[in-house]
Amino acid sequence: MSGSIIIVGGGASGLMAAVTAARRNLDVTVIERMPKPARKLMITGKGRCNVTNNTDLNGLISAVTKNGRFLYSAFSEFSAADTISFFENAGVNLKTERGNRVFPQTDKSSDIVDALVGRAKSAGVKFIHARVSKLLVTDGKVTGVECDDGSKIDADATIIATGGKSYPLTGSTGDGYELATSAGHTITNLQPSLVPLVVREGWCSNLQGLSLKNVAVTVFEKDKPKPIYSDFGELMLTHYGLSGPIALSASAHMSKLPETHYYFDIDLKPALDEAKLDARILRDFEKYSNKNYSNAIQDLLPSKLIPVVIKLSKISPEEKVNQITKEQRLGLINVLKKLRFEVIGFRPIEEAVVTSGGVKVGEIDPKTMKSKVMDGLYFAGELIDVDAYTGGFNLQIAFSTGHAAGKAVLDN
Repeated sequence: MSGSIIIVGGGASGLMAAVTAARRNLDVTVIERMPKPARKLMITGKGRCNVTNNTDLNGLISAVTKNGRFLYSAFSEFSAADTISFFENAGVNLKTERGNRVFPQTDKSSDIVDALVGRAKSAGVKFIHARVSKLLVTDGKVTGVECDDGSKIDADATIIATGGKSYPLTGSTGDGYELATSAGHTITNLQPSLVPLVVREGWCSNLQGLSLKNVAVTVFEKDKPKPIYSDFGELMLTHYGLSGPIALSASAHMSKLPETHYYFDIDLKPALDEAKLDARILRDFEKYSNKNYSNAIQDLLPSKLIPVVIKLSKISPEEKVNQITKEQRLGLINVLKKLRFEVIGFRPIEEAVVTSGGVKVGEIDPKTMKSKVMDGLYFAGELIDVDAYTGGFNLQIAFSTGHAAGKAVLDN
């Protein structure tokens, strides 16, 4: 097979598309606006790169919060197991951690980036450092691109894999949406997903930097009795509100922000029901029977959290624990089992892990990632209107859609 391919964007999806297409003996050029490719990959997973989630097809689909059915074919053709094989065959040893999250054994995202770029170069992929400003269209077909410097590059087909608008310093500035729109595509509403949450409670700033591990959360839409999301794991408290894996995943379910607020209830002691928690508190009170309340709960909670819990429980910090009533204890238990925050907004899209929204999936062939609107045009990765929970799922989307595009491009 012969033919020339341009891939706009050298991130996870673009590089996977490049490797896949180049292995079919196509002439592949990746155009990346940043000096080095895969900048966003370098910072994922806190620099460790959660490369995929070691689960099956149903597990992948169930983790996609938007348009999961669109990805059925792409996931089937290139699964989490295929991603693991790809990197291990490239010399990267991987490990599976809690929640089936897969990381390089070295905990270095650079190993993943080097493997992708190395495989691309060894397959003959060429790299150009430039910003694509325009698609070249002739007779209803994309025939190449024009760059900021005025240079034009011709190609038989073009794959747009520019990412979304999150982490703009890595090159994800939303250029791909403009290119897709110019080709006649519809861009659905763009908003942050997997993003930290802003809360109403001003006292949250006193908890900045506190990490709560092994907590359970339940999220409610305001004025609705049925929870929209629940999870267990790690939560980070910040000066503005909530971050960490649970908060990021919960954000994917809060599509009505900021018009509608949400309640975020934290169970600080999920392993203990109310009766067992009361017994635990009574043991602590007996241990510190002559101490003030503020000193008697030091074994129960992180030190930063104690002043907040004291205030919310409405028990005087100077009250002797042997004077605290059962009713007061039940008030304390309620705070510990349901520490409530009112979520009033997202942090800026620039702080989001992914962008929710993008090129409308109904305008893309789910098997090939080919545009149904414009001939010679394909899409891959975050630019498409699909997103998922944290845990390696969004990178798997990138790899699977990139592989689909690279496999199908010019396969006439």
